Amino acid sequence: MKTAKIFAFRGASRLALILTSAISALGFLWPVFVNERQGHPQWLFLIATPCALLVLFISVSNNELDSKSIALLAVLSALTAALRPMGTGAVGIEPMWFVLIMAARVFGPSFGFLLGALSMFISALITGGFGPWLAYQSFAAGWIGLGVALIPKRLKGWPEILSLALYGILAAEFFGIAMDLQFWPWALGADSQLSYLAGAPFASNIAHFITYHFLSSMAWDIPRAIFTASLILITGKPVLHTLRRAYTKAAFMTPIEFIERAKEPVATK
Repeated sequence: MKTAKIFAFRGASRLALILTSAISALGFLWPVFVNERQGHPQWLFLIATPCALLVLFISVSNNELDSKSIALLAVLSALTAALRPMGTGAVGIEPMWFVLIMAARVFGPSFGFLLGALSMFISALITGGFGPWLAYQSFAAGWIGLGVALIPKRLKGWPEILSLALYGILAAEFFGIAMDLQFWPWALGADSQLSYLAGAPFASNIAHFITYHFLSSMAWDIPRAIFTASLILITGKPVLHTLRRAYTKAAFMTPIEFIERAKEPVATK
């Protein structure tokens, strides 16, 4: 009996992912590297988004992502997107991160990257939440799914659950920082101690951003971290068991083989 393989980026798809991540990272970090306000860097994401689609297309064309994996990706993306509006209006109560982290742990961080990015896009379709923030949200969610690779595969049982809970806390804070990076340069004027100052030294702008983040976003980041970690600690074991069982039964990334049964000789009188 063949075992299922974990979907992973290889070759051209890996290069496309690196290129996509590098371009989108510039979209987040540009305020601390440029010397003057040069308009909103949406053009970076106009380049990164087709690159992200290229990652998916290359994976399919190179048989790195089979039909069963695509179907599962669609189902989990729809589920994750449907969970996101449940936290609307609640301070940081977002169950979608729990599903994303659990799925990325079982099906692989490459699968997690696609799941995070697609889930945010589908969520925008559901809620009508299109805007300049959508590209930031999609790539930040994709990186959270990809970052599950930092947790060693050999961990099982409670060490695995505790590691995933800790990762959920870090992921919640990372998402908050990423969202503040896209908002901070435009949120305040140039005359406050929290403002982005074009042309200011790197250390000065970093200090301003850290102060701005802790004063404006911790009321969202801390509940998001606690809620995500709590879900993982309480329901992580049965959810991982269910996903792994589905993964094994479906034999993802394993070719379907048709075995012809040998014809039995016909008895003669």
